Amino acid sequence: MCRWLAYSGSPVLLEELLYAPENSLVMQSKHARLGATAVNGDGFGIGWYGSTSTPGLFLSTEPAWNDRNLRELSAQITVDRVFAHVRASTGGAVQRSNCHPFRYRNWLWMHNGLIAKFPLVRRELTLAIDPVLFPLIEGSTDSEIMFYLAVSFGLEQDPPAAMARMVEFVEEVGRRAGVEYPVQMTVATTDGSTTWAFRYSSRGRSRTLFHSTDVSTLRRQYPDNPALQNVADDSRLVVSEPLGDLVGAWQEVPESTCVVVRPGVEEELVPFKP
Repeated sequence: MCRWLAYSGSPVLLEELLYAPENSLVMQSKHARLGATAVNGDGFGIGWYGSTSTPGLFLSTEPAWNDRNLRELSAQITVDRVFAHVRASTGGAVQRSNCHPFRYRNWLWMHNGLIAKFPLVRRELTLAIDPVLFPLIEGSTDSEIMFYLAVSFGLEQDPPAAMARMVEFVEEVGRRAGVEYPVQMTVATTDGSTTWAFRYSSRGRSRTLFHSTDVSTLRRQYPDNPALQNVADDSRLVVSEPLGDLVGAWQEVPESTCVVVRPGVEEELVPFKP
């Protein structure tokens, strides 16, 4: 499986997110604490927003811990919204087109989990994708198919509804093929302004997902912690696993829940059900 983080808030250097924390995402690429696999070395990706609405991507098949370019860029690039992902393949080839996040127009998407027995259902799922979107599929992963199904089902208009429809469809197709628990996922997607993160599995035993606590509360709890002093109150992280052990800094996202993070607004947790 994989590990990922989604950040939005005050501008920060990428290295402050990817390298500086005790349990940083780069550390998780070689020694995840809560993942289904400890090593996530089958590539990585970063998606961020700069001067245009179309996000930039940096994707590599190198392990994140061993990529000098990632280290160099992270020390130079300042971001106020970023998706970062380290990959552990569940069967797809280790190639750049299979690295997350995936991009469509101004949207980014990344996934931890799998469609169970994907080769059995791949053809039927792929044929349900809008023909206009089909030529955009570059890789061979179940994650990318899920993304373009969600776009086909209205992600740009109503992300939670499109995600629910996508999951329902994958479950229907999977169960017709004899798959008892077709979907396992924690997914994050953003249009560059709002982030939606989903924790769901057909079995009701999803991979871990956490969101950061209100920064103003943490600042009062830890007045001597310099990392908290220059961060805006609406800065938020949604992560596969906590980046550190600061008490009270992280809350687990409940099973079958969507986290919505909007600028200047307290994050919202709403039930998610296909």
